[in-house]
Amino acid sequence: MQQLTQKLKNGSMQVLEVPWPALSAGQVLVRNHYSLISAGTEGSTVKTARAGFIAKAKERPQQVKQVLGTLRSQGFTQTYRAVMKKLDAYSPLGYSSAGEVVDVAPDVRDFKRGDRVACAGLTASHAEIVAVPANLCVRLSADADLRQAAYNTLGVIAMQGVRQADLRLGESCVIIGMGLLGQLTALILRASGVRVVGIDIDRAMVETARLHCLDLALTRDDPGIEGKIAAFSGGIGCDAVIITAATSSTDPINFAGAISRKCGTVVVVGAVPTGFDREPHYYRKELQLKMSCSYGPGRYDPNYEEKGIDYPAAYVRWTENRNMQAFQELLARRSIDLGYLTTHSFDLEEAQDAYDMMMAKSEPYIGILIRYDLAKELPPSRPPMPLRTLAPREKAPAVGIGFIGAGSYAQSHLLPNIPKERGVSLVSVANATGTGARSVGDRFGFASCSGDSFQVLRDPRVNTVFIATRHDSHADYVVQALEAGLNVFVEKPLCLTGDELKRIASLYWSPREVGREPLLMVGFNRRFSPLAREMKRIVGEAPLSAVYRVNAGAIPADSWIQDPAVGGGRVIGEVCHFVDFLIFLTGSLPVSVHAAAMEAPGNLLDSVTVTLSFANGSIGTICYFSDGDKGCPKERVEVFSSRTTLVLDDFRSLTVHARGRKTEKRLGSQDKGQSACVREFVNAVLEGKGAPVPFHEIHAATLATFLILDSIRTGQSCRL
Repeated sequence: MQQLTQKLKNGSMQVLEVPWPALSAGQVLVRNHYSLISAGTEGSTVKTARAGFIAKAKERPQQVKQVLGTLRSQGFTQTYRAVMKKLDAYSPLGYSSAGEVVDVAPDVRDFKRGDRVACAGLTASHAEIVAVPANLCVRLSADADLRQAAYNTLGVIAMQGVRQADLRLGESCVIIGMGLLGQLTALILRASGVRVVGIDIDRAMVETARLHCLDLALTRDDPGIEGKIAAFSGGIGCDAVIITAATSSTDPINFAGAISRKCGTVVVVGAVPTGFDREPHYYRKELQLKMSCSYGPGRYDPNYEEKGIDYPAAYVRWTENRNMQAFQELLARRSIDLGYLTTHSFDLEEAQDAYDMMMAKSEPYIGILIRYDLAKELPPSRPPMPLRTLAPREKAPAVGIGFIGAGSYAQSHLLPNIPKERGVSLVSVANATGTGARSVGDRFGFASCSGDSFQVLRDPRVNTVFIATRHDSHADYVVQALEAGLNVFVEKPLCLTGDELKRIASLYWSPREVGREPLLMVGFNRRFSPLAREMKRIVGEAPLSAVYRVNAGAIPADSWIQDPAVGGGRVIGEVCHFVDFLIFLTGSLPVSVHAAAMEAPGNLLDSVTVTLSFANGSIGTICYFSDGDKGCPKERVEVFSSRTTLVLDDFRSLTVHARGRKTEKRLGSQDKGQSACVREFVNAVLEGKGAPVPFHEIHAATLATFLILDSIRTGQSCRL
């Protein structure tokens, strides 16, 4: 399929051939008929992408700060990889469309194939096929005008601003900014029986609005503008002001205070600064200043948008999906007519011309639609998309690698470290988004890419699969890969539940034909760090005591990592690393676990202490804390054994205290072992060796993390 993409590196655009997006749980697959360009939001994105690097940095100071932090903690190489991953990726554009349903996930009940729908959100992009969460999709009548329905997202943003204003029949409202969003706001207000004033600095836009959606149209520099608004409102001032403008000036927010009635409401929908003058208006008039959050309640809530969990209508009357329904109902009843807003339409292949026109402002425009070729025949299935022809030696590679999931971590730490030697071939990559799969496929030289993970598992050239998806999918992919006889490298954690662990262990340890035992390895990279190996060499086989302190940093409660069903929480998702490290250092398996957690809002288990006892008499403590200062190094390991003390600081330096002497070994940059971890796994496949991390150790580390949670719940020690 085709999709409009842009590279942040230089702003270059192209209509790219990409694989279909994955159809995940709770989603609807839609063939777009039309999509709307949001001139404000997308125009800003394109402008930033086309700017130079210094201008990009000024536009995104927070990202620059993150880059500098990565440079300090991880060094130049990892920082360069992280930056180039963003700059070189094919980024999608668009977030409002309408079309026809071509497929639905098994758990979706409210849609069926053939339904006409309007879509919203970042996945409702300028592409022939989009995968949209069910709560960001609304069903339309069979005769709906899909050109107007494609205004869905902007219409819902306007509607949420109107709801925040909380106006009544016959009241008055001033809209500052009569671009597309302002015009939609005015249409909705007038359909609601509200008297509407519109203001803009563009006379042409004001004149268009005067003809279609305003009771009083004014330009900002009109003489006596405040008096005209006062007269319109009967001398009391307007009941509400909705700001839909985008500017760095504080004039809109201060002017809104000047024209509001006492105890009126000012609603910010557009991108404007809110550093208003307290005197004389906001304070003396006791004005309410409200921010309107995009589409309404549910926005940015993963439980609502990704899992499809609705809010009860009795308590949250207007969610983002119900706002969509209301907007589309206004269109269906002809209560509002958006026909005049569409000033331009472009075929998908000509989409770049639309953005060039916007950037150059070569023509006046309001609404710009992208239309799709509906005569184009869709394939009956979604085969992988070829990217390059395999060389003869690659058609039956000794290590044919497939990747399932290729996000940030995979691109920074896994893919760059795969050996480029003879016999190793990157065959196929699958990612949830078509642009993501194509970006990774092109950048790393895969032979094909897909939005369907099963295409990777079925590819006869693939004998080794890397799994780097969200945690909740790891177990299923591991089982499918093992059943297919594939070697498996899965990012931590191996799985999220005890039942999943039993299923994997039973399959892995089941009798197999000699020579057919696939490798199974989890990405426990820290044991492969050169300083960790030096620490292990010095300690030898003697029992030891160890303290592993982790300054983990906070992760928001609504992050998928904190969701027990998706990320497993931080104990399963990350503490497993440190359990494995202690198994490696002691050379022994844990026999008992005791843990305690600090109480935290939302019952998050992200500040915990864990004590482990090992079969060889060693003991280890993991102190995993989320509330420390970022300036403190993240990880520190202290080991005490045979009158020797070793201190490993953030995988940068190793200090050894022995026989009254102190020696230190320091690396030029941090090395947590990711490179060696990947290389040794691939070499093990090439040479027919066992997995670099034995499965019984992986099993023990995974089981121990489950028992950590049990110990926290019960307050008791748990034996493995």
